[in-house]
Amino acid sequence: MASFDATAQGDFGREKGSTTDIIDKQGDSAAGETNSDHNEVANSSEDAEKGAPASSEEAPAPDPNIVDWDGPDDPANPRNWSKAYKLANVVVVSLSVLYTNLATTMFAPGATIMEQEFGYKSSTVEVLTITMASLGFAIGQLFVPPMSEVFGRMPIYRASSIFYLGFTAGCSRSTNVAEFLVFRLLTGLAAASYMSTGGGTVADLLPKEERGVAMAIFTAGPLFGPVLGPIVGGFVVENLGWRWCFYLILMLAGAVTIITFVFMHETSAVNILKSKAARLRKETGNPNLVAAGDKQTPVKQLVLHAMARPMKFLFTSPIVALIALYIAFNFGVTMLLFATFPTVYENTYHWSVDLSGLAYVGVGIGCAIGVVTFAKLSDRLLKAEGGSYRPERRLIMMMFVSPMFPIGLFIYGWTTEYKVHWVVPIIGTAICGPGAVIINSSSQTYIIDIFGPQGAASALAAVTLLRNLTGAFLPLAAPTLYANLGLGWGNSVLAFITIGFIPVPIFFYLRGEALRKRFPVEI
Repeated sequence: MASFDATAQGDFGREKGSTTDIIDKQGDSAAGETNSDHNEVANSSEDAEKGAPASSEEAPAPDPNIVDWDGPDDPANPRNWSKAYKLANVVVVSLSVLYTNLATTMFAPGATIMEQEFGYKSSTVEVLTITMASLGFAIGQLFVPPMSEVFGRMPIYRASSIFYLGFTAGCSRSTNVAEFLVFRLLTGLAAASYMSTGGGTVADLLPKEERGVAMAIFTAGPLFGPVLGPIVGGFVVENLGWRWCFYLILMLAGAVTIITFVFMHETSAVNILKSKAARLRKETGNPNLVAAGDKQTPVKQLVLHAMARPMKFLFTSPIVALIALYIAFNFGVTMLLFATFPTVYENTYHWSVDLSGLAYVGVGIGCAIGVVTFAKLSDRLLKAEGGSYRPERRLIMMMFVSPMFPIGLFIYGWTTEYKVHWVVPIIGTAICGPGAVIINSSSQTYIIDIFGPQGAASALAAVTLLRNLTGAFLPLAAPTLYANLGLGWGNSVLAFITIGFIPVPIFFYLRGEALRKRFPVEI
């Protein structure tokens, strides 16, 4: 049983682009050398770094039945693809994340209209029509992303795309609210692959010192999608009806699905080598050929282990657990705001349905600032320590920006409470934007750097599980929260809770390495 160990987890301490870099991380040493098989390699590396002579024993001859890369420059190795093609793969995955999150809130302005059409009267059900997809995202994390670490990224992406199109079509043609809620849940299940597996794709393609821009693009989707959704949805619902929200998503998802099938290729190194080994077995007639990093574990056992991984990360790693809670609460509050913006601005400022979507502009601008800031500074800060690439340096921006989220909540809550000019609460939510993006991007990139390609999808699945559970259920508390406490104190309560999370990145910056040594994740 391998362990995501301690000192140089993930990619840290590895030679960029080397065979060892890819295979070890794609095997169970995604967070460093395993406790047994790679101890000799690790010790030799440490001796070399210290200037001491490595072991004088001759390395054993390579096993001729192990199928590996054809040298360090093998074009089949995803790390050797052109920068443009790597970025194109990241962009396609990010577009999938964007449209699935766009669909989550694009329908929000039409929730009241659908309520009238289907003839039900329940504020809870109305909120569920918006957030049910998030519940699907959460449930899907238990089994969809871990499967990508067993079968590869592309089979999961392609199957998810097809199912997502079918379930979205079901939403668009629903004839009652129960049918609609079922299809919304299923769209979330189908979209679960992108939310976490995308992080694994980034880790497959890029070494740790080049992930900042890619992660800024990838992690923008869960925030930009819900921001852009109601802005577009307000005008669509007003002029075309709520069903057209899903027709438009079908068009966008269909286009991205075609691109996925035509242009994207597998990025998981172990699964690429497995395919190569299968081809060579057929061509050579040698049944003993196996891929480097392939443990020949029965598929059933692999699947069961993979499905258990997110929970193991969540319950055995304090780093994953606390980061998951932090991201989850921030995302839940963000979704609570998104679900209630139309009601707040229509009732408080008497905006029409189409104009109510503009309430999200402030958050959108703030998120854009956060994405640009993270993309420009994240990799620079990682390299600023003389090339040591300590993963905790990913948290520097997070430490400084975290207070922006509660500050924005205080401004939004009290200015809407006292009906201050509408531009002021929008400025408040704009202040929340950079905080939300940088907290999300910094912490997820930190997790990817720690656990590497083989563990990243499962670790992020644990984070996404909690994030989308709060995204689905925390907004349900909004009507009671605001009815009892008002917009001022209601949002202040949320702000005070987020303040309690501000020490988390500081603690991990100071003690993260020690925690990784003390709590290795065994899989």
